Amino acid sequence: MAESFVSGIDYEAFKDDNLRLYAVTRCLEIISEVSRRLPEDMKARHPAIPWRKIAAAGNIYRHEYENVAAQAVWRTLTHDLRVLSDVVSLELSAPVSEARDEPKT
Repeated sequence: MAESFVSGIDYEAFKDDNLRLYAVTRCLEIISEVSRRLPEDMKARHPAIPWRKIAAAGNIYRHEYENVAAQAVWRTLTHDLRVLSDVVSLELSAPVSEARDEPKT
């Protein structure tokens, strides 16, 4: 959803659009909360993902919203979210028995 909210616009349009900024920030907040509930063995299979930072970001979105800068949200959306999305796709496409194997390096 977050990506669809900014489809066809650039950073300059995004930073001045409070509705889009709020919507994307809310999506990132939800992603943060979901990351806290993922199984530890799944997280261990993807040590390059900064799981603690993802979880901690939710606290900023929820409690320090005055410090949420459009530039940081845009970077998360256009760069960091793609890496996480790739991991999610990989996990969802793996057979259940494979997904529970030892962590991959």
